[in-house]
Amino acid sequence: MLSVERYEKILEELNKQGVVKVAELSKKFSVTEKTIRGDLEYLEKKGYLKRVHGGAILPEGDVDLFPINKRQAKHSKEKMAIARAALATIQSGETILMDGGSTTLALAQLLGDFPVTVITNDIKIANSLFEKEKVHLLVLGGMRIGISSSLISSEALEMLKTIHVDRLFLGTTAVDVTSGLSVFNSLHADWKKRAIQCADRVTLLADSTKFGKVALLQFASIEEVDEIITDHQINQAILEQLKHLNLPVIIAND
Repeated sequence: MLSVERYEKILEELNKQGVVKVAELSKKFSVTEKTIRGDLEYLEKKGYLKRVHGGAILPEGDVDLFPINKRQAKHSKEKMAIARAALATIQSGETILMDGGSTTLALAQLLGDFPVTVITNDIKIANSLFEKEKVHLLVLGGMRIGISSSLISSEALEMLKTIHVDRLFLGTTAVDVTSGLSVFNSLHADWKKRAIQCADRVTLLADSTKFGKVALLQFASIEEVDEIITDHQINQAILEQLKHLNLPVIIAND
């Protein structure tokens, strides 16, 4: 197993349990305890965990990088404002690809008043749309990615090669002007990379807490995004950096 794969699995386990132990991880991954301690040291330097005697715990404070339900529920006001701003950019009759995530889910919940084709791999988004008569829905299936509501399969990734959409509404775990867009799960990264390639226009939906942060796996550079929709709490220095790149940024009103 490559070190990056161990990092991913360690963070998944930490995300679920709140604590990981060196001895247990050593057995699980069939590597030495020294190797695991090195992994934990690396992840601590990145700010993803805090080492304690015999293992590690989640870092202190408000950590929004781990995409689990209780954290996705935060900043709901900002996410709904972003969704309303995104809705205003959609034209009747467009074909849009909707990436998984709480902000894209908020956008899906607002759709239904005009004809639009939606392609998604997120079962929560699909569930919010399936009774809306004006929405032509296509769901790309597969196995569940971790504990998220997103699905992935080799067939779905191949299908994305044949699909052309007007817009992609993209989610991410972290955004950094230099390091680009990143997530913690390699399957999420694979999906997002492929999704970007089939869209005429890529719109990133990200609340202000996602900016200035870096997750484990980069899936796109900031230059691969055509526009960003975020909330008014975005750091002004970051906003200036984005404007310097001539990247359009829509600031959603509450």
